[in-house]
Amino acid sequence: MKKFLTAPKKLLSGSLSLFFLAVILFWIKTYAAYLIEFDLGIDNRIQKFLLFINPLSSTLLFLGIALLFRKRGQNVTLIIVNFILSFLLYANVVYYRFFSDFITVPVLLQTKTNAGQLGDSVLSLMSPWDVFYFTDTILLILFLVFKVVKPLHGNNRRPAAFVLAAAVIVFLFNLGLAEKDRPELLTRSFDRNYLVKYLGAYNFTIYDIVQNARSSSQRAMADSSDIVDVENYIKANYAAPNPAYFGQAKGKNVIYVSMESLQSFIIDYKINDLEVTPFLNSLAHSGEAFYFNNLFHQTGQGKTSDAEFMMENSLFPMSQGSVFVNKAQNTYQAMPGILKTQGYTSAAFHGNYKTFWNRSEIYKAFGYDKFFDAEYYDMSEENTKYYGMKDVPFFEESIPLLTSLKQPFYSKFITLSNHFPFGMDEGDTDFPKGDFGNNDVVNSYFQSAHYMDQALQKFFNDLKAAGLYENTIIVLYGDHYGISENHNEAMSKVLGKEITPFETAQLQRVPVFIVAPGVKGGIINSYGGQVDVMPTVLHLLGIDTKDYLQMGTDLLSPDHNQTVPFRNGDFVSPELTSVGGKIYNNATGELIDTELDKELSDQVSTRLKISDEIVTKDLLRFYTPEGFTPIDPKDYQYVKGKDSK
Repeated sequence: MKKFLTAPKKLLSGSLSLFFLAVILFWIKTYAAYLIEFDLGIDNRIQKFLLFINPLSSTLLFLGIALLFRKRGQNVTLIIVNFILSFLLYANVVYYRFFSDFITVPVLLQTKTNAGQLGDSVLSLMSPWDVFYFTDTILLILFLVFKVVKPLHGNNRRPAAFVLAAAVIVFLFNLGLAEKDRPELLTRSFDRNYLVKYLGAYNFTIYDIVQNARSSSQRAMADSSDIVDVENYIKANYAAPNPAYFGQAKGKNVIYVSMESLQSFIIDYKINDLEVTPFLNSLAHSGEAFYFNNLFHQTGQGKTSDAEFMMENSLFPMSQGSVFVNKAQNTYQAMPGILKTQGYTSAAFHGNYKTFWNRSEIYKAFGYDKFFDAEYYDMSEENTKYYGMKDVPFFEESIPLLTSLKQPFYSKFITLSNHFPFGMDEGDTDFPKGDFGNNDVVNSYFQSAHYMDQALQKFFNDLKAAGLYENTIIVLYGDHYGISENHNEAMSKVLGKEITPFETAQLQRVPVFIVAPGVKGGIINSYGGQVDVMPTVLHLLGIDTKDYLQMGTDLLSPDHNQTVPFRNGDFVSPELTSVGGKIYNNATGELIDTELDKELSDQVSTRLKISDEIVTKDLLRFYTPEGFTPIDPKDYQYVKGKDSK
């Protein structure tokens, strides 16, 4: 009995007891976080085993660094490293709760740009129970203070060498097993969920740092020869415009409106027999607008900024981070620049400050003449919410600015009210909340979507009153999902069916409308993505895109490519949906065993890689389409009261 009672004491009094206790606690905590917080799609025993062991190599590696220090420095370093790793884990937990994704180096760089504007959203994702993610750090400090465990001391450099060697051996074993289950994991995977599932959150961070450094070096190494294969591929896959629509809106003004977080399931949806979006519903069924009911968002970590990028460049966003933040120095051939060659002026309207998402810099590269940001609006408390101006006052105050532009003009409006967590101020709307269980995010979504719908209807009426409507193409587009997979239980009640991985992919539809007065529209069932909107609009304006390097194809063209890539390598097509390497039959939603996925998967992978070549290497600096005048960002400035150029 005495031996039994003294065994724990001996265990805690060894020279490396504190170190191994820290490793075990951190390992258990990380594994618990995997199971509790992350939906990584574990399919077999190998993946279950890998999920369990993958925190070990990085835990040994990083905590083992403490053993390289001298005397008390070992204990201090152990606590500091433990805290830093815990903070990284917790940051990923909070980020994943909304984005179903993991933090990357470019995302951290975006934080510098967007810090201070994310407070309400971040706080709503946090819980008092989250102290669990720092419990081991607290315990280690208490163990040292109360001398429960013998502190590290003396020269531990030799044990450190064994620990670091063990970390490498465990990682190589982990990687070998992962490659067996998922061949070419590090070269073909666009999906961060896969990398974390197989290699772990901390090893993914190391991989991400290496990839980010590699991306930065690629631009420096690129030259004009790199554009040849890209140009050949894109021109070989060009879809000629539909003669019935080409040039039907020639010379008209263009207005883009980003509909924050709006998903297509909301169209025609009712709460208590009340239409959530009656105005958008009327557009969808009027025959006066093109309504694309099978169009999917293709955003990555840049979300709204990614949608803007695709809608104005017809290129895919980056797999990590945001083009707006990380590639603002690139050369682009965006909508404002292309239309400038046709005599258009351009302006962006946003009820937030111009530095948010680095818009004040990348808009110069796009060729925007004017940028009306928060400085031009009444940013009083009653007019603002979350990320800036509420939609109704935003549109109202924008009309005089819009009418001041020289015609024809290209303009873009970015709405904000329908943003997570979707709460509305009293008096903004009397529309009822949803009643789908104890989930205020989902319940509030219907209120904020209705508020945006009302704001859009008023905006259309104001355009008509200002005499602009008849001579303007208006493009309304949902920018990305509003309700993440973390709310699938409530969404299953909303839709009346189980939200499977297949259904999650189908929920990525976003409503897109093109209203061109004088041009008969209708409901377009073709599958497409946000990269396809730009060539569609340009062809309606009578501008052929055959000489431009774009990844999208005209949605109205008979040759339109209906395979829609997602940024993580999944895809949808009219018949099949691919999610995490599994193929589903669209008609039944059931898993199927088919060889068709190989051809489509290769096509998707190639399109993403070609686009990445253009963006990562800044290849458009080596290519100028006939008739296009390259944009020089130095020609533009966004200072109130001063025009660009």
